Amino acid sequence: QEQLVESGGGSVQAGGSLRLSCATSGNILSVSYVAWFRQAPGKQREWVAGISSGGNINYAASVKGRFTISRDYAKKSVYLQMSSLKPEDAAVYYCNTPMGLKRGTWGQGTQVTVSS
Repeated sequence: QEQLVESGGGSVQAGGSLRLSCATSGNILSVSYVAWFRQAPGKQREWVAGISSGGNINYAASVKGRFTISRDYAKKSVYLQMSSLKPEDAAVYYCNTPMGLKRGTWGQGTQVTVSS
């Protein structure tokens, strides 16, 4: 069973930083692509960034240059370091894998609030 748990959300002022964590299980990190998504009130969920099992990284244009995705095999975690946060970055952030997307399985997510 695939299990991903998001954490690290909080409230910050515009221009601030926040680091989100995605705890994985088993060997997910070594065999699967892991991505971050976000969903703001009244909007559809959107892809933010992703990292492959081989270490290839991709970002959405809206966050490129401000967000950094990384992984830690020892902790079985994927991180999303967010800097220069903008009010439009406020959303519930989720992490997921291709298998999770196929099954339509999502975790609780972690809330990020940005005040101006």
